[in-house]
Amino acid sequence: MVNYPNRPHTPQRLRTAGKKQETDFANRGMSFEAAINASNAFYLAHDKAVIHKKPTPVQIVKVDYPKRSRAKIVEAYFRQASTTDYSGVYKGHYIDFEAKETRQKTAMPMKNFHHHQIVHMEKVLAQGGICFTLLHFSRLGETYLLPASYLIAHYNSDQEGQSLSLSYIRKFGYEIAPSAYPSVPYLDIIDKLILGGDSYADQHQ
Repeated sequence: MVNYPNRPHTPQRLRTAGKKQETDFANRGMSFEAAINASNAFYLAHDKAVIHKKPTPVQIVKVDYPKRSRAKIVEAYFRQASTTDYSGVYKGHYIDFEAKETRQKTAMPMKNFHHHQIVHMEKVLAQGGICFTLLHFSRLGETYLLPASYLIAHYNSDQEGQSLSLSYIRKFGYEIAPSAYPSVPYLDIIDKLILGGDSYADQHQ
């Protein structure tokens, strides 16, 4: 057991290439997290980016030994609040993002985001880093990249207890069409934003 701004402008929606019905990672028995991890492994193997899932530091309190050769952790506590799920480097840019999944069809619950995570994202953006969230709607088979600035704006506009509507995500985010390899090609969108002119952070102040 583990206890635990300025008004943004509307960006042009970018879609990555791929056929959704044929390449949806869910159809291949992969969870969203596993698909992201596999995508990061693909990027690393092809020398495109170095992005890893952050380890969560825990304090082990109690361990059970059902067998002499096997130990089972039965009680542990988080040493500190976690920030975001993933971080790394891509083309000289610091990458930092959170990944969330929901079975809801119309919104992503804001209860999935914590205040310390919002503060962390603000600090990453302030340092010029690329910060965003990957949002997956499992029942719709749709995945979006939402820049952190829009998540922060929604959180700070007296709506921190409300859901992040799919219409808001579609308006300010970028849909990621799955592909075979990598399963979640989110860097395609980052690549287009970075190479398109202004830096990502400047576009989303």
